[in-house]
Amino acid sequence: MSRTPDARTYDLDVLRERVLGERGGAVDDSIPQLAAADPELCGLALVLPDGTVRASAQADVPFSVQSAVKPFLFALALLDTGGRALDLIGIEPTGEAFDAIKLEAGTGRPPNPMVNAGALLTAALVDGGDVEGRTDRILRGLSAFAGQDLEVDEDVARSEHLLGDRNHALAHLMRAEGTLEVGADDAVAVYARACAVLVDARALAVMGATLACGGVNPVSGERVVPAGVARDVVSVMATCGVYDGSGRWMRSVGVPAKSSVSGGIVLSAPGVLGAAVVSPPLDEQGTSVRGRLACEALSADLDLHVFGSRGA
Repeated sequence: MSRTPDARTYDLDVLRERVLGERGGAVDDSIPQLAAADPELCGLALVLPDGTVRASAQADVPFSVQSAVKPFLFALALLDTGGRALDLIGIEPTGEAFDAIKLEAGTGRPPNPMVNAGALLTAALVDGGDVEGRTDRILRGLSAFAGQDLEVDEDVARSEHLLGDRNHALAHLMRAEGTLEVGADDAVAVYARACAVLVDARALAVMGATLACGGVNPVSGERVVPAGVARDVVSVMATCGVYDGSGRWMRSVGVPAKSSVSGGIVLSAPGVLGAAVVSPPLDEQGTSVRGRLACEALSADLDLHVFGSRGA
C-alpha cells in the first residue's frame, strides 16, 4: 500500500502521449467490428483500493471486452461451482496460441482458463439453465466487477458466434472428451456474448481493481467474490494471461494481466491497484503494442513489479 500515494498524482495523459507515437502492430480483423476499430484509440485508467479513479483522454470510449473477460468468467465459475472448476480446468501455461485446438492429454481438460477452450468451459459452468440464463448471470457478475451496468453489443456477439469456427471446434472436442456438459453451440453462444460485453478503460480498471482488492469492488464497496477466488484468478493471470508471451510479460511488466484482441489489457496488482489500457493495434501474440509499452512504463514508474525493481 505504500506505493499508492504516487499513483494518486500519476499523470496518465502524459503516459498516453509517451506511447501514442508507437506505430507498430495491426488491428485484429477476425470479425468486422474489430477490423473497424480506430487504430489511434488509446485510453488508460487506474483504480486504487480507496476507490480513487484516475483516467486519461479516451478512457471512456467503449469497446468489446473480448478475451479480457476470461479472468472474470473464471472467477464466476469458481464461485458458482464452489471451487469445482479447479478440477475441470487446468492452470498451467501452454506456450501456444490462445485458440490452439488442444486439450490436456489423458484428461480432456482445457489447459487453463485464459485460453479459448478454458473460457468456453468456464462460461458453461456459471449458473443458469440455458444460454439466456448463463448470459444473464455473466452480465450481472461482470457488472458487479465493474461497479456499473454493462451491456452486450449484439452485433459483435452475432459475429463472434457465426465466425468463431475454432471455438466451435474446441467446444465439439470437449463434448467428445466428456469435458463439456452443455451443447457445443450453446457454449459458444454464451462465450460469444461474454466477449461482446462493452466496457471502457475506466470500467475495466475497476474490474481489475476488484480482483486486486481481494474480490471487493473498491468503488462500490460490494464484495463480488471471496478473497480466495480473487487470489486464484490473479495467480492464473500471472502465469497465463498473455498466452505464449506470459513469461516475457512477467519479466518486463511484473503485474498479473489479461490481454484481448480488441486491444484492451487489464492489470491487477494485488493490494495496490487495478489498471487498464486500450489501444487496438496488436503484436503477434495478440497483445496491444501501445498497451504493453504503457504497462511497462506504469510498472516502472510506480514500482509495481511483483519481484521488485531492477535497481541500479
